[in-house]
Amino acid sequence: MGLREVEQRLERLVEGAFSKGLRGGLQPVEIGRRLTREMDLLRRVGVRGLMAPNFFVVTLSAEDAERFRSFVDVLARELGDAAREHARTEGYSFVGPVEVEIHLDESLRAGRFTVEADVAEGPDGAPAGSLVLADGARVVLGAEPVVIGRLPECAVVLSDPNVSRRHAQVTRQGTEIVVADLQSTNGTRVNGVPVRERVLHDGDEITVGTTSIRYEAS
Repeated sequence: MGLREVEQRLERLVEGAFSKGLRGGLQPVEIGRRLTREMDLLRRVGVRGLMAPNFFVVTLSAEDAERFRSFVDVLARELGDAAREHARTEGYSFVGPVEVEIHLDESLRAGRFTVEADVAEGPDGAPAGSLVLADGARVVLGAEPVVIGRLPECAVVLSDPNVSRRHAQVTRQGTEIVVADLQSTNGTRVNGVPVRERVLHDGDEITVGTTSIRYEAS
């Protein structure tokens, strides 16, 4: 996904239910452009290649914060996804999960905003990684295994009847993320191929039962 595709994604925020009251004035796509520009400006060479900021603070005027109030969480999530897509396109890596916070500054005039970007390691100092569920929810991978299944105590609970109670788990092994089948009835696939255990790469699709989960190295 190139910069134009990122912009189109942010532009869709003002369609439908969000369109009322957002004509004119500051638009989400302007914030997205500034955020990706900060990533480009602050990138640096790391042990895994080009490393980009992963923690962002967007500060809005009181007027714009009020305009965005009803969907500020959606805006933060979309900006985070835009950062991930931009990193994927440019070949950037992250040292921790992507996070976007949106703050208010009453001294700012309407239409003015700031974006501060920084490199922030994850809590365990390990490379970033997350599972993206079908509804867009994101499960950040940490030190503990992430079990996928139908049992309520699983980290990722699925109602899919083709999924076993404890179907598969995703674990961090050193600098690698590994998915393993837990002797499920219907098996686990990665990119359509049945696996017992496999190292995951950015964009890999894990299928359990009839449910697909995408792995992102961010």
